[in-house]
Amino acid sequence: MSHGSEDPGHGNSVAAWTTVGIVTGAFTLGTLFFWFDNATLVWASAALAALGPVVGYALKKAGYGVGGAKNKMH
Repeated sequence: MSHGSEDPGHGNSVAAWTTVGIVTGAFTLGTLFFWFDNATLVWASAALAALGPVVGYALKKAGYGVGGAKNKMH
């Protein structure tokens, strides 16, 4: 059993958590809007869900991903 810093945290980074938060929130809102039969907002939620990984990638490139210069876990 090792407690060193060689384990990157399995995505425990600002980039990963931001991505998960955006996608989870978008699916939650999309489900709610689907239930209220509001197609425009369902599609807006789908677009937001697609934007989540783009934001995560940008944050990773900015150094906030696992092993990045600005990540607290590196």
